Amino acid sequence: MSESSLTQQDQAEYARRRKRLMKAIGKRSAVVVPAAEELIRNNDNHYPFRQSSDFHYLTGLNEPDALLVLCPKRSEGEIVLFVQPNTPEKVRWDGPLTGLEDACRVYGADQAFPIDEIDDHLPELLAGYERLTLPFANHEWMLRALSWLDVLRQRGRSGIVPPQTLKDLAEPLHELRLIKSPIEISRMRRAAAISAEAHRFAASAIAEDMYEFEVAAHLQRVFYQHHGEASFAPIVATGANACILHYRANAARLESGQLVLVDAGAEIEHYAGDITRVWPVDGIFTAAQRAVYEIVLNAQLAAIDAIQPGVPYNAPHLAAVRVIAQGLLDLGLLEGSIESVIESATYKRFFMHNTGHWLGLDVHDVGRYKVDGEWRELAPGMVLTVEPGIYIDQDVDIPEAYRGIGIRIEDDVLVTETGAEVLTHGVPKTVADIESFMNRSTAGKALDL
Repeated sequence: MSESSLTQQDQAEYARRRKRLMKAIGKRSAVVVPAAEELIRNNDNHYPFRQSSDFHYLTGLNEPDALLVLCPKRSEGEIVLFVQPNTPEKVRWDGPLTGLEDACRVYGADQAFPIDEIDDHLPELLAGYERLTLPFANHEWMLRALSWLDVLRQRGRSGIVPPQTLKDLAEPLHELRLIKSPIEISRMRRAAAISAEAHRFAASAIAEDMYEFEVAAHLQRVFYQHHGEASFAPIVATGANACILHYRANAARLESGQLVLVDAGAEIEHYAGDITRVWPVDGIFTAAQRAVYEIVLNAQLAAIDAIQPGVPYNAPHLAAVRVIAQGLLDLGLLEGSIESVIESATYKRFFMHNTGHWLGLDVHDVGRYKVDGEWRELAPGMVLTVEPGIYIDQDVDIPEAYRGIGIRIEDDVLVTETGAEVLTHGVPKTVADIESFMNRSTAGKALDL
């Protein structure tokens, strides 16, 4: 399970992140950052291990049962790692682990201790600090921290003072994670490229009478070929299933005349891609499908055009809403003026979600969307998705040609110094390009026969 080494560039990157965090919290606060735990799927069978994004961000260590402690200005060393020691039994069952030596040599710790000695060392490490910063969302570690503080209070008679306040790690750390470094952007470009490759590969296989789960299997084949995995469970939704925003069944059969919505992304070196495209099963959009698709595409392009440093986070959403509202009016699915439709939010019958989210180590990445009650301004290094959609249920008051059409178009976008860079440009998006791609793929499958 151990990643035996990090490049010197990686080592320097993780060290910079730890220093930035310690600067943000101040020299009078210690920090505790736990690794993720292995989770049981059933009986003694584990889920595949996925490291805590916060722990990975600060260490690069991909093992469970570990703890990072930051002790600013501590004379014996500021960086302390608790890890599983290498023992013959552990190596026999699970392979070599990082161990104490490599925790220092590879992962930048000044000191390393066995994980089962936490309770022996933590009270001493926390002594003298005014604050303890740790993840409030992790209830188990909150309880353990309180027990360490109790130990220190019991020792208070000898002049040892425990931290008097607790601070949530999410506030300083997640603000740091929001702005991606050049190394992170490079990894996100790779995740985007592999996500795009997977979408092309899956779309090239789409045919009548396939099942949604077969399309998902094509996606995941590409993810695994690049030593990656799905950044979230792929959504493959044909026909009216596409109107279910978080559709997960992936069990329906693709039928002639339908569209199939594919929302999926690769996680590569812990960084997520996230793309949504819509493909006609027959390779050609119907007139109604094309009309709805063009509205969503124009909304997405308007939203991307609105992205630049200094604009509020919700500016792309407002741009998309205006295009979609006008489009729904033009189709006759809404009535009134565009101003009344936007003010009354009647467009939400067909477009009920926001236009995107932060992207990074998590597919719904961390970072506040508002600061002091106001939408935060976009800044270079932020990465967000742009994914407007229109979802038309099979209601009786909808013209039949539009019933059951669900369209969402999603790309990953980096905020640059001058505007926006679409990272996921490698998948066809216009109607003409999609139909051309699908028909070339169909011809190729026919030749293979």
